[in-house]
Amino acid sequence: MTTLVVLTVVVIAALIAGLAFYLFWVGSLLGRVATNLEACEESVARINADAELIGPGVEHINRSGGTVAGALPLLYGFAEKIVVKASPNVVRPAVAVPASGRRRSRLHEAVGFAPVD
Repeated sequence: MTTLVVLTVVVIAALIAGLAFYLFWVGSLLGRVATNLEACEESVARINADAELIGPGVEHINRSGGTVAGALPLLYGFAEKIVVKASPNVVRPAVAVPASGRRRSRLHEAVGFAPVD
């Protein structure tokens, strides 16, 4: 009976030692996390201060960007008309064929695609 009591005490002591080591390890990790969070808090405070200075300019930039975005379709249409007038080839082929001829790919057959000739 005394051997069983001694082994039980040893197992309980080992369990308590293991838990103490685990708690020490977790505490050291949490200490490092807290240190990093303090450094991050300072960085966030600086970013917020910079953002307060930039804020009014962002509204102006968004308004200007909206104006430009609204004008893009019109500008694109004008560019298309200019390209058509400046193009040396008035009539372009419907399908361009490479100088080396058409390539035959076996990948089409693998997926069940049959090109129209």
